[in-house]
Order: sequence, then C-alpha cells, then structure tokens
Amino acid sequence: MPVKTSYKENISIALTSIKGNKLRTSLTALIIAIGIMALVGILTAIEGIQEQTNAAFAGLGANSFTIQNTSGNLNFGMGGHDKVFPPITYQQVDRFKTTFNLPVKVTINLDVSGTSVAKYDSRKTNPNTRLTGTNENYILTNGYKLAFGRNFSTDEIAHGTSVVIIGNEIKKELFKDKDAVDQSILIGPNRFKVIGVFAKKGSTMGMGGDRVCIIPVLRAKQIDTIGNPTYTATVMANNPSVLDATIGEATSLFRNIRDLRISQADNFHIDRSDSIQKELESNLDNVRYGGFAIGIITLIGASIGLMNIMLVSVTERTREIGLRKAIGATPSIIRKQFLIEAIVICLIGGVIGIFLGMMIGNVIAIFTKGGFVVPWLWISVALVVCTAIGLISGFYPAKKASKLDPVESLRYE
Repeated sequence: MPVKTSYKENISIALTSIKGNKLRTSLTALIIAIGIMALVGILTAIEGIQEQTNAAFAGLGANSFTIQNTSGNLNFGMGGHDKVFPPITYQQVDRFKTTFNLPVKVTINLDVSGTSVAKYDSRKTNPNTRLTGTNENYILTNGYKLAFGRNFSTDEIAHGTSVVIIGNEIKKELFKDKDAVDQSILIGPNRFKVIGVFAKKGSTMGMGGDRVCIIPVLRAKQIDTIGNPTYTATVMANNPSVLDATIGEATSLFRNIRDLRISQADNFHIDRSDSIQKELESNLDNVRYGGFAIGIITLIGASIGLMNIMLVSVTERTREIGLRKAIGATPSIIRKQFLIEAIVICLIGGVIGIFLGMMIGNVIAIFTKGGFVVPWLWISVALVVCTAIGLISGFYPAKKASKLDPVESLRYE
C-alpha cells in the first residue's frame, strides 16, 4: 500500500540529506548566495542613493526653473556633450528680472569658482569651496535656510558690498564653535564680512551642499577673472500648477532680450527644477536594470550547478530511492522530496545572500552619502527567485529519480 508523507516530513528528509553532504551543499548554497548578494546589494545601494537624492531635491520644490546657456545633461560616462550657447550677460538677466511681470521670485547667479579657499586667522578650507554671486532670492530658490545671521539687504545687492553668507561646513572649519556673524574672512585675496550662516543642507551628486559662499552678484562681477562670464537666472513660480505657463512667458521674454527672430531657435536652455532629478532617476534605473541582470546571470550559473549536484545526488542515492519505493513511496513522493531539497538549498543560500547584500549595499549607499534602507521589495523578489531556481533546477533530477525502477535501483552498486 502506498505511503503518504507530509511536507514537514519531506523537509525533514531534505535537511537530513543536506547534512549528509555538507561540503557539496555549502558550495552550492554559496554560489546561490553570491548571486543573491549581487542582486540585493546593488539594488539596496541604489535604493539608498535614490532616497537621499529625493530628499536633496525636495527642498528645491517643483515650481522653479533655471535659464542658462548649457543643456546641463547628466551623461554618466554614456557619451554625448552639453550643448553650449553664447554666454548670457549680466545686462540680459538683469533686464529679465526687472521686466518679467509675473508674480515670481528671480535669482541672478554668477558662479565665480568651485575651487576657492576661505581663510580666517590661521584656519583655511580645502580648495573645494564654491563661490557664487547672487541676490536676495538665492536662499528661497535654492532651498536653503539660515541658521544664524541675516539675508542680503537691498543696498548690499545694489552696491555690490563685500558681505558673504557661508555654508555650514565652512563655518565649522573656520570658526569651530565660535560665532561667525560679523567676522571677516578672506576668499582668495578678497575680504568679506560674514552676515549669515546657512543651516546644514547636505549634498547629492554635487548639487547644493554646505561648502558654498554666496556674495552679492555685482561684487562677484567685480572679482570674476573670466573675461566673458555667463550668468544664470532661476525663477520660482507661486505654485507648480502655473509652472508651464510661467516657462512659456519666460521663454518669450528671454527670446526678445536675446534679439532672436521668429525663425531662429532658442540660444539658451531652460532646466525645470525636477528635470535633473528625473534624469538622475532614469540613470539610476539603468544601473538598477544592470544590477538585476548581473544578479540573474550569476543565479543562472548557480542553477546549472545546483541541477548538476542534484543529478549526482540521484545517482548516489539510487539504492535509497529503490528502498523507499519498495516500502510504498510513490513517484510523486520521491519527486516532492528532491524538489523540496533543491528549494531548501536555494533558500539557505538566498537568506545568506540577502543578509550580505543588505550589508554591502548599505555600506556603499552610506559611503556615497545615501541613507540606510531595508529593500523589502527586493528581499521578497530574491526569495521568490530562489524558490523558482530550486523548482527549475530540481525538476529534471526529481523527475528522473521518480521514474527509477525499484528493482533495478536495489541492485545498483
């Protein structure tokens, strides 16, 4: 009479078989673990980086755009170049600011240097401080907040006074715990009075950050060493719903300011506040797909190895299979036992791989200024993939085992 076994008994038999072949099982589980580690690790790192990226861009809002003379694309080494138009002059952006008649905030910017050195007494920063000339709207349009001091006054902007607002890291490096407001610092050969300190903001992909010093745009114009610099104008609308209409009005006005005829294409570029974020997310998606592909390729190799080991196991356990059939085990029971054994090996490797992948992924994410994440979605996907690999790799060996003739199996040496 055929015997019946529960899934619990099948799992117990599978674990007993695994314990009897520890080295072979460990090597197979290790291959599975490496594939899952690559899959979960890369995807965890990307999730952490993207979480930090979203937080960094959130402060900029979804209702601003920048007029500049380059396309500002993120290429990530994929080839291609930014399209560069003729420089935008101060007169052009100033005229734009004064004649744009919609209820918006306009910031005029001039990037003086990204490698400036700030000094106070005997202390100085590394040559990676960004010096930017701007106006009183910079704080609002760039998502900053003041921790100490005040914003630029109208007179300081109009007369190009030597005053500066410094980033949080600059304050810590130069002043430690001392109050920085009303102190004088050198930026290059030029002396400025500190009137404010930004609250900590953080940095993602070189955007924003705490290593910034801003000065009135006319003062930046005086000290800039480039003969023909280009300016940018950042515009913040009242709310996202009117952003498209505002961009349309801004484009029309700036075309007139640049003396473009109807038949001529724009010789400037408009970047929406969310365009860089979307482009960055698109690039991260490509990396995510690549990481997924690497993990799957590794797992395919692991599944081939697992199938081979299961076939060897069938051969080695031929007499055992014959004995079980002789005492009533049906082909279905034999098939289930081998399938469960393959799935258990995959899940052991999968759990190890998930743990290692989370550790490595979060270390990479934190190292690149990302956040710590637990990728529940990808953990679930990894467990499903492990189960699927166990089923696929174990199906043929299990089928072969279930079809063995019990008489011939008992004679097998």
